[in-house]
Amino acid sequence: MAATEILNRVDIVKAPQVRPMPQTEKPSLIGLVREDMAKLLVERGVPERQVKMRVSQLWHWLYVRGVSEFDQMSNVSKDMREMLKEHFTVARPEIVEEQISNDGTRKWLLRFPPRGAGRPVEIETVYIPEEGRGTLCISSQVGCTLTCSFCHTGTQKLVRNLTAEEILAQLLLARDRLGDFPERDTPQGAIVPAEGRKITNIVMMGMGEPLYNFEAVKTALLIASDGDGLSLSKRRITLSTSGIVPEIYRTGEEIGVMLAISLHAARDDLRDMLVPINKKYPLKELMDACRAYPGLSNARRITFEYVMLKDVNDSLEDAKELVKLLKGIPAKINLIPFNPWPGTNYQCSDWEQIEKFADFINQAGYASPIRTPRGRDILAACGQLKSESERMRKVDRLAFEAMMIANHGED
Repeated sequence: MAATEILNRVDIVKAPQVRPMPQTEKPSLIGLVREDMAKLLVERGVPERQVKMRVSQLWHWLYVRGVSEFDQMSNVSKDMREMLKEHFTVARPEIVEEQISNDGTRKWLLRFPPRGAGRPVEIETVYIPEEGRGTLCISSQVGCTLTCSFCHTGTQKLVRNLTAEEILAQLLLARDRLGDFPERDTPQGAIVPAEGRKITNIVMMGMGEPLYNFEAVKTALLIASDGDGLSLSKRRITLSTSGIVPEIYRTGEEIGVMLAISLHAARDDLRDMLVPINKKYPLKELMDACRAYPGLSNARRITFEYVMLKDVNDSLEDAKELVKLLKGIPAKINLIPFNPWPGTNYQCSDWEQIEKFADFINQAGYASPIRTPRGRDILAACGQLKSESERMRKVDRLAFEAMMIANHGED
């Protein structure tokens, strides 16, 4: 689809006036565990007898009230606020652009400041509202190293990992923009769940391979699920991986969120082509790691993503191999109609064939929902997230595509 067509079909919201992350090297308090936050406060002269109380105050303002300026922390003394402003930041990333799809999907192009000797980078975050739930797709890296042959994101080389702060900032900013913090207004006309939280679920399915940025992702997700702050249930957080087997074990032991596997093939020779990391961690090793994932049950299933590629992986023989591969694993199989992108050699399977594939999987006892493409008019459909981490003309930037997979985690 030409970028000019997209411009005619979607609402492009002028970037709101927000206080962006400063270009200085002031450390942010966002994304720090309590122990590290306490250490920084002590270094800046906060008496040790007060530190636990001060950390609790800051945690509440950052993650319950959602403030992005120290002056909004009304129960913190003026002197303390001045010290915090001088030495730290809690600012949000810059919103370069906000797009709103006809179906209510929202996509933000966010810019983060340079790190060290680097340059500013840009990533995309996508929100998909559904009846009774709202799912936020979060990025973990700028670019990707995995070069999956059907994925547009894989054509952008890895620029750098995102920090825990930058991962969490995507959630905080989205909650800001949707009115999902106390005393915040939801934008007029926004499509959001009718009651309760606007963001009920988060998925680590944006740009990058989360398990190649394990420590930052771990820290961000543990803060997101902390009961005294953002308080998202771990059953509403899904981490998607292409199959980094050692870190799958660590994810189960150290994070404990729901797991999704970008599978896309049920035999090694085909998966080697579609998902090249399979050459390092073949299907047997991957399935062993899945079977060992803690807490597996019919209520805590692993989701297997399977993009439907015409005449590549969509035959009934492929379906039979898939059922055989997943035997004994509590699983849900998300069938994803392929969204073509400029330059790809793949085509989406015919709808009739997708339904036949789904029927076979269902009859074998596995839930196999067919994901309804969302946000196509703003290039926020499944399997296509990509951004340029440099300034670009709007019409060029809109020629890149975004990724989102909805309906993950507990309802």
